[in-house]
Amino acid sequence: MTISQRPRRGRPGYDLESLLGVAVTVFNERGYEATTMEDLARRLGITKSAIYHHVSGKDQLLRLAIDRALDGLFEVAARAQASGGPAIDRLEHLLRGSVAVLADRLPFVTLLLRVRGNTEVERNALARRREFDHLVADLVRQAEADGDIRPDVDPAVIARLLFGMVNSLIEWYRPQAEGSADLADAVCAIAFHGLRTSR
Repeated sequence: MTISQRPRRGRPGYDLESLLGVAVTVFNERGYEATTMEDLARRLGITKSAIYHHVSGKDQLLRLAIDRALDGLFEVAARAQASGGPAIDRLEHLLRGSVAVLADRLPFVTLLLRVRGNTEVERNALARRREFDHLVADLVRQAEADGDIRPDVDPAVIARLLFGMVNSLIEWYRPQAEGSADLADAVCAIAFHGLRTSR
């Protein structure tokens, strides 16, 4: 990170974390493109110039927010790879960890999943998402080669289906209502064991 990219020091009483939290909420409510710095200043109850003491502009807020989600996912992927063992176990570790990231960073993951590539920040985010998708697909291929996953479905399709299920949680998951561990158990039960009872 260069000096020009570092978050600026803010005025006393306003920290970058609280600003980022409000920005993500407003971006999710109104959409990134429809949100102005005036909207953010009004929601925070401060002037636009006070916001510029922290960040260079709206695009930096978007980048910081999206990185919060993506960094969490890549940390989970690194831990899954380092855990060793069969690929199917590492895949489950990755799935469980991704559910935990979503539960812990729900507004940030929600924003990430709404990115469409209209700005350079969004295009960079989409490139990182594709990199993550490739990591998942590679784990699926390894598990398939080990004989632990059915070979008649394309690994890239399996990866998309698995994370389509995880990503859909942003539409209804509420942290106060369900625990992320129970949620991860449910996702993994459906993903790895299906719906049918054994007879």
